[in-house]
Order: sequence, then C-alpha cells, then structure tokens
Amino acid sequence: MSYFDSASSAPLHPVARRALQASLDEGWADPARLYREGRRAALLLDAAREAAAEAVGCRADELVFTPSGTHAVHAGISGALAGRRRVGGHAVVSAVEHSSVLHAARAAADAGGSLTEVPVDRYGAVAAGAYGEALRADTALACLQSANHEVGTVQPVAEVAEACRERGVPLLVDAAQSLGWGRVAGSWSLLAASAHKWGGPAGVGLLAVRKGVRYAVRGPADERESGRSPGFVNIPAVVAAVASLRAVREEAETEARRLSELVDLVRARVPELVPDVEVVGAPVARLPHLVTFSCLYVDGEALLHELDRADFSVSSGSSCTSDTLAPSHVLRAMGVLSEGNVRVSLPYGTGRADVERFLAVLPGAVAAVRARLAAPAAAAAGRTPEPAAAAPEPAAAPSSGPEAAAAPPESGEAVASGPAGELVVDALGRRCPVPVIELAKVFGRVPVGGKVAVLSDDEAARLDIPAWCGMRGQEYVGERPADRGVAYVVRRLS
Repeated sequence: MSYFDSASSAPLHPVARRALQASLDEGWADPARLYREGRRAALLLDAAREAAAEAVGCRADELVFTPSGTHAVHAGISGALAGRRRVGGHAVVSAVEHSSVLHAARAAADAGGSLTEVPVDRYGAVAAGAYGEALRADTALACLQSANHEVGTVQPVAEVAEACRERGVPLLVDAAQSLGWGRVAGSWSLLAASAHKWGGPAGVGLLAVRKGVRYAVRGPADERESGRSPGFVNIPAVVAAVASLRAVREEAETEARRLSELVDLVRARVPELVPDVEVVGAPVARLPHLVTFSCLYVDGEALLHELDRADFSVSSGSSCTSDTLAPSHVLRAMGVLSEGNVRVSLPYGTGRADVERFLAVLPGAVAAVRARLAAPAAAAAGRTPEPAAAAPEPAAAPSSGPEAAAAPPESGEAVASGPAGELVVDALGRRCPVPVIELAKVFGRVPVGGKVAVLSDDEAARLDIPAWCGMRGQEYVGERPADRGVAYVVRRLS
C-alpha cells in the first residue's frame, strides 16, 4: 500500500517511535514534583522544550506544548484577541486558512468582533499588499498560514509580517504544514504547529508566543505550560514529537530536493496521461512534497475508492467527499475546478517506483469513474466534447414556439426557453459532476453565440461550471435566480 496523504498525517517517524518507547520509563511522573521521578520527567520536558524552541526559532520560555495543533491555534487566537481587546475586536485572515483558524476567527466575530478574509489568486496565494490594506486601526490580530494544506502554495509570510509589524498588529502563523521543512521566516508574533504533520505522534501541538505580545489566557487558570495549555503534559509523546522534528529537519534539504523532483514528475505527467485535468497550486513557490489536481467529469469520492483499490491512499477536496456536500473552501477561494480533486502528499522516503506506479494506475481509475457516470468523451481544449457512446442524451425541445416555453423540464432534460433559443438543462437535485456533464452533452447543439442555462442546487456547480468554461474556452455569462436553485448561463464562443 502506497500512503500518499502525509499532509493529513505523516507516518510515525522511526526516531519518534524509539524516543517514545525510551521515554515511557522516565517521563511518566509529574514534572512539577521535587522527588527523583518528578525531576527526571522535568528534565525530559525541559530538554524537549529547548529543542523545539531551537527548531521554531524562539526562546524556550516562549513555547508551550498543547494537546493538538487545533488546540494551539484556538488558544493562540483567543489569547491574542483577548490580550488586545482594548485595541478592538477585528481580525484578518486569508480565505484559504485551515478550518481551525477560520472557525476560531469566525467564533470571535460572532461573539462581537469582526473579521476580514483576504482573497487569494488562482494559485492560492495572498498578495502582501492586499493583506496590508486589510489591516485597520481596530485590528487586534492577523493570521496567515505558512503554506497551504490543500494545494501546497507557500504564502508571503515575511512580507505580511513586516506589514503587520509596521501597523503594530501581531501575526499568528499556522506552520503545521511547513515546520518540518524549516523555520518560518519573518517577524511573526505567534506560531502554531502539530506534531503528526511531520511524523511525530498525534496529540501533540505547540504554541509559541513572542515576548512583548499582549496575551490573555481565556478560561480557567492553570499553572502548567504558562497557563496557556491546561492539563498534564504527555511527556513521552512530547519527547517523541521533538525528536522526530529534529530528525526530519536533518533530512529536510535532501528530501525536499528529492520529493520536489517527484512532484514535478506528477505535475508534468498527469495532464499528459489524463485528459481534462487542471493542476492547481503554485508551480514553484510550493511545498516540496505536495501536488493537487482536479479531473473534469469525475466524482471525487469514486476516484478515491478506485485508487484505494489500487493500493494508493490519497485525499480530496471535492464536494462529494465532504459531509457538507460543499467544495473545499480553498478551491472555492481560488476559483478552480473542484471535480475529481486529488491531493497527493508524499511522505519522507517515498520512492520513484511508487510514483511511477501511481501514474500508471491513475488514467485507468479516472476512465473507470467517467464511464460509470456516462461522461462525455475527452476533447481538446477549446473544443466541444462529443457525448460518450453509452451516454443517453437529453432530449431537446423545439428552439422556439409556445410548446418550448411551456414544456416543463425533466431532470437532465434540455428544453428551449423562449424565443431566444436558450437551452435549459435541469440538473436540480443532482450533484457535481452531473450538472457539468449534462452541460457538456448538449453544448454541441448550441450554435456559436447561443447560450445554455444549467439549473442546479449544488453549490459545487457555482465553482465547476465557470471552471469548465475556462478549460473549454467558452464564456461564463453568470448566474441568475431560478424558481428552484440557480441558473448558470454559458455562451458558446467556438
């Protein structure tokens, strides 16, 4: 089985396993006690804190251990906002932050604060200038990830940190995805990370708060971890987490170069092997081990199951893989295709043979899913795809006349809508990629200059129909309200 989802959780590093087993015998006692066992536990915890602080680039007394990376993010945001409540309750985040950041920031806004989400470009990157413009006199905190967890794009943290410093606003950096590869550059104020992202055990996070940053602990007081993370510290897990961080850092330069070459191979070969694919995220300013692409006319969950049967573990941001049936907020903010989305994130030690085998399996997996969905045959960019032989075509009503206007649309059936001859495809109650598939099936019937309106109540259609237009060289006219759902209008240009 080839595990290609280290961005979710990396396999436990061998060094972490050995450190965990060794520290179980020495790190079980209360480090606050003065007897021998307590002193041994305290020595282990202090040494781990010193090593973690060196890896982060802060002082040891600025860093605390938390029960998770999410806990570190929540504590950092709530504490920083509380510490600067006299300044105001405004927070600034990027639109592609991890959900832990967005949830905490939105909860603070719902409690009486306010929030600005800075948009990103199609690579998923914020512009430092736009981020600086979002800062206000009442801005209490800014948050920016060091690198995106879904598409790998590296953010301009140093430039944003400088803009925040000039305005006197602390910057919290979510460094969960990047800390294993190196320190975060710039004059950040707070930093959060999670050990299971770099090969440490789950259940260990860290939070660094620089000296001079106003910070007020929220919730009941606790004497441990400077009061910022209540409860008894899992010392063996902390020791293992820091040991693995040091180990991956020692290998980081070599592994980054090697894995980046494998990711470049995937980025180059997938569009050659699989028709109608969009590779997303920054091609250069990105994490070395992560690549994301989306496949037109593909159900993401079905594709993940196909790859799982072929012994590949990957993840997806497609709406069909989400409990909410909504596309990834990252892909939505980028304005890119979300259908058939696949994120490949290679763990340390991944070999070229595994990647080559993935590239050999992928085309068949995509073709199998498209066949089950009766998707249109692949077409060259800018050309209208021909319907697949097995696909039942929707019936089109006459292009004009009272019968056309009066005919009630059946699900998946195209009908004329008034004298303008606009075709209407009823995809209500059907989930992407079906609305886009139905659009593609009838598009060849529309004359150049003609329009198709797709009726859909699937949120993913709002993202994927414009993306289809971009991939096909057609014009996305926009959306308009419908009796049910939304009508997404496309004009044929060629």
